[in-house]
Amino acid sequence: MRLNTISGRFAALTIIFVVMAELLILLPALAGFRLDYLESRLERAQIASLALLATDESLASDLESELLQNAGVFNVVLRRDDVRQLVLSSTIPGPVTATYDLRDEDVPQTVDDALGTLLNRENEVVRVIGSPVNQAGQLIEITMPTAPLRTAMLDYGFRLLLVSAAFSILTGVLLNLAAQRLILVPIRRVIAHMKAYAEAPEDPRHIIRPNARLAELNDAETALEAMQKTVTSSLKQKERMAQLGEAVAKISHDLRNILTTAQIFADRLEESADPKVTRAAPKLLNSITRAVTLCETTLAFGKAEEPAPTLSRFNLAQLVAELVEAETLAADAAGQVEFLSDIPPSLMIRADRDQLYRVLSNLARNARQAIEGTGENGTVEIGAGETDEEWWIRVGDTGPGLPDKAREFLFKPFSGSARKGGTGLGLTIAADLIRGHGGRVDLVRSDEQGSEFMIHLPRAVGEGGEPL
Repeated sequence: MRLNTISGRFAALTIIFVVMAELLILLPALAGFRLDYLESRLERAQIASLALLATDESLASDLESELLQNAGVFNVVLRRDDVRQLVLSSTIPGPVTATYDLRDEDVPQTVDDALGTLLNRENEVVRVIGSPVNQAGQLIEITMPTAPLRTAMLDYGFRLLLVSAAFSILTGVLLNLAAQRLILVPIRRVIAHMKAYAEAPEDPRHIIRPNARLAELNDAETALEAMQKTVTSSLKQKERMAQLGEAVAKISHDLRNILTTAQIFADRLEESADPKVTRAAPKLLNSITRAVTLCETTLAFGKAEEPAPTLSRFNLAQLVAELVEAETLAADAAGQVEFLSDIPPSLMIRADRDQLYRVLSNLARNARQAIEGTGENGTVEIGAGETDEEWWIRVGDTGPGLPDKAREFLFKPFSGSARKGGTGLGLTIAADLIRGHGGRVDLVRSDEQGSEFMIHLPRAVGEGGEPL
């Protein structure tokens, strides 16, 4: 058993505390032993004096000395009928140094007298006064040496300490066994589970199952179980994302080739004599260009990073008009969702035009799909403005609002979707792209009256979108 272990320290502390408790009661115990010792000497002296009182004749000197020696005293004085009588006597080797009246001693005085007896190594003569047993007189008084008393007290204290030490060791061993069974075994079980889980954190079979009987340990196991489930889920999610990134990158390569061919044909549509085709060709060409750009940046997103934005100044109202036209075409034929734009026509901002289009497209599409999911009519409004420090863009809707789970994991992929079957990637992409501009996307409100997002773009940005 080592002291740097819980069991070793627990046993050592138990022994120390038990010994301290025994030491605290040692002086009162010695005081009680001293009082019993003195009372026994008074009783012996009273019995010795009765041998003389039983006869009317004087005892022989050798018999008197034997009685006093057996009683452990030098002389005996009885007071009976208000008469003080020296019953037995012998030569006193020295003066009387102290007098103890056992009839009126209190506990503190008894402890103090006991401590004084232990510390005084001199063999002195003391007078002890007490009441005779069985009402055999008014008082009895003896003189006696202190050396035998001190020797008896030391012997009693030594035996008491031995018993206390044995009791302390036994108590420590029993408590240590109990601690091993109730505390250390469950702790070792938790440690074993943690080691097994660390070797294969993606394996759900290694997740601990709380079964500790102690409430504190059960709470610890429950917290550990929740943490392990979260870590395992995150690892699986990251693994799926890595696989998804690899798969999408392969698809993006082939899709980019297909879209490049479509772009060539779209360029030729501009030469058509049909005015409708001529008007639609630039929009088709812009859509294909964005699709090609998106394919080229898919691999970067699969690596959990986006390319740095290419900043330029452009008219935000025109960008939003393109977005509204595209989303209106994507909405259902019943005209269930209405798009409104509240942007000053002359508002110019500095950002990556394609990335900002992706951000607004994701927010507007989420709002449209949320309204369509209710089966009722609704409105999506896009507004914007500027201050001395930033540009802001607001995207609000009259949809049902986001559920609690979606708000909790709002900008986490595969977790923040409010739509059944959604991936939650839209908001993640939006937040990453705006963060690359040095800005942020905030959820302003979400309740039964709808949701509102706010985009903040700083005016001063450095290379890579970092604020200056």
